[in-house]
Amino acid sequence: MTTTSATTAPAATVAEAAVARRVPVSRGYRFELVKLVSQWRIRLLVLACWIAPGLFVAGVGQQSTLPADTLFGRWMHATGWAGPLVMLGFAGTWALPLLTSVVAGDVFAAEDRLGTWRHLLVAVRSPARIFVAKSLASLSVILLLVAGLAASSTLGGLASVGDQPLVGLDGHLLSPGDAAGRVLLAWLAALAPTLSLAAIGLLGSVALGRSPMGLLLPPVVALAMSVAQMLPLPVAVRLALPGYAFVSWNGLFTSPAQLAPLLIAVAVSLAWAVLATVLAYALFVRRDFTNPAYDGSGRRALTLGVLPLAALTAFTVGAVAVATPSTGSGIKQDKVQKSLATVFGHLYRLQTEQLHRPAVTEAQLKAVAACTKSDGRSAQEGAGNDWRCVVSWHLPGVTAVTGTAVYQLDITSDGRFVADGDGPKEVNGYFLVRTSTGDAPNPLWQFDGNVDLLDTH
Repeated sequence: MTTTSATTAPAATVAEAAVARRVPVSRGYRFELVKLVSQWRIRLLVLACWIAPGLFVAGVGQQSTLPADTLFGRWMHATGWAGPLVMLGFAGTWALPLLTSVVAGDVFAAEDRLGTWRHLLVAVRSPARIFVAKSLASLSVILLLVAGLAASSTLGGLASVGDQPLVGLDGHLLSPGDAAGRVLLAWLAALAPTLSLAAIGLLGSVALGRSPMGLLLPPVVALAMSVAQMLPLPVAVRLALPGYAFVSWNGLFTSPAQLAPLLIAVAVSLAWAVLATVLAYALFVRRDFTNPAYDGSGRRALTLGVLPLAALTAFTVGAVAVATPSTGSGIKQDKVQKSLATVFGHLYRLQTEQLHRPAVTEAQLKAVAACTKSDGRSAQEGAGNDWRCVVSWHLPGVTAVTGTAVYQLDITSDGRFVADGDGPKEVNGYFLVRTSTGDAPNPLWQFDGNVDLLDTH
């Protein structure tokens, strides 16, 4: 009896000591964070994200020509709040996918290339803790990079142009405080698809080992999502892709805000982030760390990686199709007409103020638009640059139509449109007006708008 107790006591002591020697997640996180920020490329990215956007926005704000083909680019001379939105559009397409690739897409593969898994396992004694520490460290670096992009572009815009009101996508003026809040919300919304790309990077880094495809997976997925958003897909499919959250923040800059597409897109992106992280964890804790020639999970990467994400996409497409009434393109004639008339009414008031004419309200103008696509020869819905619209309005005290203006509209698949004035030139032609920030083009000449893809009635 005594011998048995004496034998089991040292065994229990050894087991307790082994558990006690496990490195806690907090220490592992600090260790992995130091490993990441000690790399020259990570330090270079941090400096670039905290300096380059501000210099770019400040430089563009001083140029005579503006990136008018970029959302809010035409307002970079008018307010500093346009700069961070232009940068957000660029970041969602190019910068954020590449940043997540460099950070999250290489955090596990680097250990495969260096052959350091055995040393790390001996030190930490828990694959689960290693995964959590590496994931949290990469997430922290990514958040630091995104914060740099947002803060630097905002400071650059405000320093070079100033804190003036921002013209929204429906033509109404946003006060500086309101614009600041919506810019912050737009960048926060962009974190959701960024997290999904980071999770995909973790999954690729775990599943593909030292293969460079793991590093390329986030930008490849982001490129595929961008191409999909340019195709004439049904609204349900468009909203079910995580990349749509990089676009749907546009709805924050209308009144009332178009929140439904944004909330759906954010929820879908977070679902992708959670599922891809869980899949990466499942693959990581089951891998063979004793094989120095390990080079990915092969077939398991397909069954535990691609197929579950494809199933999630199919599920979200069905859920969005059931929850929302829009299954077509979402770009319908009546919605285009309503959106254009609303923007025209707001910008007409802005033009009136800039030209020092008697003030007028939208209710007095009673602006309406009549739009046709392809001169009525095709279905009156969908994206394209063949929309032609005639806007009519009234002036106070006049019952008959006071004036009309013609616009050519180029509508993209995500609902954004650019209206180009086509006469009369004294209304929507090109001429300069004097503003508090200097001479600016006639606000009714060319302007951006947004069609809500979801039926709200």
